Amino acid sequence: MKIFRYSDVGLVTPLRDGMNLVAKEYVAAQDPANPGVLVLSQFAGAANELTSALIVNPYDRDEVAAALDRALTMSLAERISRHAEMLDVIVKTILTTGRSASLAT
Repeated sequence: MKIFRYSDVGLVTPLRDGMNLVAKEYVAAQDPANPGVLVLSQFAGAANELTSALIVNPYDRDEVAAALDRALTMSLAERISRHAEMLDVIVKTILTTGRSASLAT
């Protein structure tokens, strides 16, 4: 997980995927005071939840390149805001899933 924590950009661009836990792990591993930016394929299941990521079409090389440039030049304030929004979604999902599992047992 250290590689995720110290990465300026998480590039997760599957052509087809389920929930893609790697994207969520990347967000969870980030330093909230200086987070990296998640660039995520629109075809990853996590794209429906992690809407504060930079969502790209992985078939469009120019779009992916532009998103990488934007990620690397994004202000700290915007990075913090986007990260906080995504982390909130992840935490709420975990809490909801945990409650559902507890009720089922």
